[in-house]
Amino acid sequence: MSSIKRKAANVVEKLFGVRIVYPKQISLLFEQEHLKQFFSRFAVDCVFDVGANAGQYAVMLRRRVGYKGPIVSFEPVPEIAARLRARAANDPAWHVVELALDQDAGERIFNVMADSEFSSLKEPCHNEIKIFEDKNKVIRSIPLKVSTVALEVENWANKLSFKRPFLKVDTQGSDLDVIRGAGDILKMFVGFQAELAVKNIYADTEAFDRAIAYYRSNGFELSAFVPNNEGHFPRLVETDCIMLRSDLLTNSV
Repeated sequence: MSSIKRKAANVVEKLFGVRIVYPKQISLLFEQEHLKQFFSRFAVDCVFDVGANAGQYAVMLRRRVGYKGPIVSFEPVPEIAARLRARAANDPAWHVVELALDQDAGERIFNVMADSEFSSLKEPCHNEIKIFEDKNKVIRSIPLKVSTVALEVENWANKLSFKRPFLKVDTQGSDLDVIRGAGDILKMFVGFQAELAVKNIYADTEAFDRAIAYYRSNGFELSAFVPNNEGHFPRLVETDCIMLRSDLLTNSV
């Protein structure tokens, strides 16, 4: 929406307690409303935002989900991390870490793509679908240090004193690797949101059904599917899943 239309929509929303969205934003509305219920029901007290890019997810949590607790955003591309720190500067509960997370800690080569939202530790692959060829191509590769969810949870636990964290992973092909890197600490999270590959746009990415099977085998159940890559109807290229720790599902019904 234009800024004028958005301001007018904000007035109407506040006055009548409704939401005004374009049709293409309906899937975003579902995600926001589901997370709002999830965060409230399960008392989320910290969010690990892995693959933060420009901070879109954190801003959505603040503005649309109403989450006010700590957020730790991980973004490895230096210039994007710098912009992210500037964006978070006035939010003392929003912490930005210039770092990539993966299954194992160490040093890796990171691929910066033509469109920064596609940047990844993995190589692009266009065998199954070609609509992202212009955006998902390597323009430069940078060496960087890589950590794991397990190490970062240990690092931040004393600083933030959380008990019911939530994990968001959007690492362009590496989501399952990142979650594997949590090890036993994964059971500390009340839930997580991760991307599922229906069509592979990166090399060596696990298919969506294998990812879900892994998550379920580690004590999590599906709470929701969240569409993404809007505008590519009738294809389904990727979708997000929101997973809930199984013991909480049992105790909440």
